Amino acid sequence: MRIRLRRLGVAAVVLLTAGATLPATAAERHGDRRERPADGGLSAVIRYTEYGIPHIVAEDHESLGFGTGWAQAADQVCTLADGFLTVRGDRSRFLGPEKAPGFSLSSATTNLSSDLYFRGVRDSRTVERLLAQPAPRGPSRAAKEMMSGFAAGYNAWLRQNRITDPACRDAAWVHPVTVQDVAARGLALAVLGGQGRAVDGITAAQPPTAADGAANGASAASDAAAGTTASGGSGVRGTSAGRTARAARELFSGDGAGMGSNAVAFSGATTANGRGLLLGNPHYPWQGGRRFWQAQQTIPGKLNVSGGSLLGTVTVSIGHNARVAWSHTVATGVPLNLHQLTLDPSDPTVYRADGRPERMRKRTVTVPVTNGAPVTRTQWWTRYGPVVTSLGPSLPLPWTPTTAYALHDPNAGNLRASDTGLGFGTARDVGDVLASLRRTQGLPWVNTIAADARGGTLFTQSQVLPRITDELAQRCSTPLGRATYPASGLAVLDGSRADCALGGDPGAVQPGIFGPARMPTLRDAPYAENSNDSAWLSNADRPLTGYERIFGTIGTQRSMRTRGAIEDVAGMAERGGLTVRDLQRQQFANRVPAADLAAWDVARACAALPGGTATGSDGKGADVREACDVLAAWDRTMDTGSRGALLFDRFWRRLTSAVPAARLWKVPFSPADPVGTPRGLDTAAPGFATALADAVTELRAAGIPLASRLGEHQFVVRGGAPVPVPGGTESLGVWNKIEPVWDPARGYTEVSTGSSYVQAVGWGGGRCPVARTLLTYSQSSNPYSPHHADQTRLFSDERWVTSRFCEEEIRSSPVLRVVRVRER
Repeated sequence: MRIRLRRLGVAAVVLLTAGATLPATAAERHGDRRERPADGGLSAVIRYTEYGIPHIVAEDHESLGFGTGWAQAADQVCTLADGFLTVRGDRSRFLGPEKAPGFSLSSATTNLSSDLYFRGVRDSRTVERLLAQPAPRGPSRAAKEMMSGFAAGYNAWLRQNRITDPACRDAAWVHPVTVQDVAARGLALAVLGGQGRAVDGITAAQPPTAADGAANGASAASDAAAGTTASGGSGVRGTSAGRTARAARELFSGDGAGMGSNAVAFSGATTANGRGLLLGNPHYPWQGGRRFWQAQQTIPGKLNVSGGSLLGTVTVSIGHNARVAWSHTVATGVPLNLHQLTLDPSDPTVYRADGRPERMRKRTVTVPVTNGAPVTRTQWWTRYGPVVTSLGPSLPLPWTPTTAYALHDPNAGNLRASDTGLGFGTARDVGDVLASLRRTQGLPWVNTIAADARGGTLFTQSQVLPRITDELAQRCSTPLGRATYPASGLAVLDGSRADCALGGDPGAVQPGIFGPARMPTLRDAPYAENSNDSAWLSNADRPLTGYERIFGTIGTQRSMRTRGAIEDVAGMAERGGLTVRDLQRQQFANRVPAADLAAWDVARACAALPGGTATGSDGKGADVREACDVLAAWDRTMDTGSRGALLFDRFWRRLTSAVPAARLWKVPFSPADPVGTPRGLDTAAPGFATALADAVTELRAAGIPLASRLGEHQFVVRGGAPVPVPGGTESLGVWNKIEPVWDPARGYTEVSTGSSYVQAVGWGGGRCPVARTLLTYSQSSNPYSPHHADQTRLFSDERWVTSRFCEEEIRSSPVLRVVRVRER
């Protein structure tokens, strides 16, 4: 009976929509066909409103997945196909082994490295095993049905349509996909911060030979003679433990995997009507497989949710329903740890565990290569995970005759994110959001910030993290781990000791991870905000403490973006009477916190330079008198019309890269004043005048006037025309973060990462949420699509899309287009 009612609901949606928005003749011509269920196959109704946003209606989860797969393919077929090529391990076969795959689904630097990893995952049937696990440890039936439907919808679109996007038109590598391909893409996203971070180190790991052993011994002797430290016997030769710790801190700080975000929830105590407000501003790549795609998903009477989904995923990632809105920010928790292995001196593929020798498992992988013989390599796996020889070029982990490192990534067993998303979609308040997180434990590397129509707020760092307690790290860290764990949260444990096992927590859905009670969580604060720093200052008046180091730091200096964000949102909360309009103003305020701290000091010190001249890094003098005037007159924003913004941006980048943080400010950081310190720019620091001269010289060499408007030189090209882009880089602390690509001849010509799917959500007196959204890079990457740049132009003009969530809102769209999609 429930299924029949849902079918009637879908048919009613189609009939009401067609009758209300199409000419009578069109409604008569198309209505009957669209009302009939598909003949034995999957089907869905897709209603397109302004800016190509689809509203997908289906009778069950599999059909909803079908409609989602179809609609995503219509907008992003080439990007999706490229991702499926990656997770199948076929890039070398079609595109060549040496080309770079991009970093959408892993850190691999070559197609061959990517293929070796992903073919290893496929050959070991990892995804099939995870799909077979019963919920909650594995995905639920509903989630698996959505994956199956997504694959069917994507394949149906390929069969029934011609690809026009030049990125893959007529490409031999565009193929139908399976449910395992869809799940494998989800798993790749889950391990981005773990195994995905170390793909090159996993695929390159090979046991040392006798010659390697002799070289290692000579290197160690040389280090000893030179008085250097070989990481306290950690096995990392030629690199001090301190240097490795710094590399780990840089690796695991900041935006992680090229992503970041801001989000804030305001409680009813701060708003005009006592209901909550949510502003989400995720900073994700503007190109490739980690783009967001916007849609509404509806199963009448069961699910109704709208928002942005990461491409290839089946549920809404960041969004809202009728009662709750949520967003995510990349968290500071380290989703992996290392186990240092003590090897058998006679066989470096045998390690000691629990007092007994244990042989590594060989995973032999063969990759077909275009115009060449297949490449076969061996990967080495242990009870902890794969042997890894680096976490990137700055953090080598050599495999010596006596030591190796195994990477433990608990998210390699996590296909639960879709269930977390489904739980959010049906939540009635922030308590339900938290309950979904605790029940499914599916989010690998993000925080969650939420608000509801009752006025509630939530911040929680509910990540899947290895269960590394401070006590365990103190007791079981190797010498290398004693350096890296305090500095970065990266634990390196003694893999030979049974008492160093990760253990378990009550309520944890899989062994070796933290249980829900351990997660830093803040409920119903006047505001809850995060800008990619740790949970500590989610609300400056209610700091969170007591969590383990692996989650993040406590009492440490915050980023410029966090400081600016807390100043802004705390001030908003104190003023009160907030509405969605206030959220919209915050998104595009484009205030530069670094400038508020330093711009006046810069202009004053500039004006005091003898003769108005500064010496650049090339040893030549530069006349900076005009620069002094421009900086003094600058409005301290990164609006596209702001004069002086580009000059300060280029100066600040050079200054912060040349002057150590400890020398940059006169007043150092104080935990007692974490938002107000450090402050007082030290313009006498070596490098200040040099940075100023170099910025002036750089702009003049490019023919860029020092007082030019920002948007004249910070833009993207769409349809052959420049589209000015507002916002600023990480070090400036701008909420509306934009990381553009610099062309010395023209200025900024593309955006690599930054504001992506932005939403400002609240609730008024009616039953429909009040939502304004913006997908900054637009819905389609196909240059021939009418929705390739339409929202990008809105972003340039600092305008928004008015969300259509309720039926009457959708049916009243003046551009409504209704499509019934089905298998044939």
